Amino acid sequence: MSEDENPTLDAIEEAVKALAARTKHTGLQGHAPRLPGLHPVSARDEEHYRMLEALMFAAAEPLDMETIRTRLPGNAECTALLARMEQDYAGRGVNLVRVADKWRLQTAPDLAHILVEEREEPRKLSNAALETLSIIAYHQPVTRAEIEDVRGVAVSKGTLDLLMEMKWVRLRGRRRTPGRPVTYGTTDAFLSHFGLERIDDLPGKDELKAAGLLDSRVPAGFTVPSPSDVMEDAELPLDEPLEEASEFHTDYMGSNDEQ
Repeated sequence: MSEDENPTLDAIEEAVKALAARTKHTGLQGHAPRLPGLHPVSARDEEHYRMLEALMFAAAEPLDMETIRTRLPGNAECTALLARMEQDYAGRGVNLVRVADKWRLQTAPDLAHILVEEREEPRKLSNAALETLSIIAYHQPVTRAEIEDVRGVAVSKGTLDLLMEMKWVRLRGRRRTPGRPVTYGTTDAFLSHFGLERIDDLPGKDELKAAGLLDSRVPAGFTVPSPSDVMEDAELPLDEPLEEASEFHTDYMGSNDEQ
């Protein structure tokens, strides 16, 4: 696309022309006005300065000197105007800066913190994460090995880490079995997100069938697990030192051997 066909540059040129015409009608050329905080200059230079401001403000990208000279009148002292504008805008909310031999207006560095935008980006859970979350919700307290047994495939550590990062899954305790594997359960954030008052408010078999989430011809004896938030006898608190847990296991096995 040639320069004449550039819609952005054409729009800038029209804006500069309109500004020049407006300046003539308001009698700006008849005297040398002074904008607040700016140096006193001739009426002609003031007109050129205002055109430069309009040009820099409307530019969608940094402008090089050649483009600036093309857009301003031929008698405009572009170098002096840019130097003046750079000085005048040094203490303002936006600054005129030179980057790679091009000029642009940008936010003052010390004000960047008020322009930071924080947004929550929803995450779409993978099928593996959804399956893992469902198993934890219905089978809690459940260990990683038990999750894998239900799914029939290995559970990625990243999947569990993601669910814990979302604060939907937590470490509940440790199973009273050799190795003391940790048990997983859901959190209050999980209940809040899914609109549940208690974990046992999860839909049962009849509700799942009515919602079309279960085949109407479920196998005989099929049941939906009853999850619990209460620490079970088969669990040890997470804050209990592993050394004590191992000692308990040793003593327990020793008492059986003595019998």
